[in-house]
Amino acid sequence: MPANLPVRPRWRSAVTTVLLIMISVMIVRDILVRRWSAGAPPASDLTRYSR
Repeated sequence: MPANLPVRPRWRSAVTTVLLIMISVMIVRDILVRRWSAGAPPASDLTRYSR
């Protein structure tokens, strides 16, 4: 193996870690909100016209 491999800066690893944590939190939050939301059921794609 070559001895002069590029070394990633520490700040770059920290930024990557923070971004992964933020994405994980957003995904979990979205799942929990969708599961336990007390809102109205989603509207259907079909619209009915009354005559």
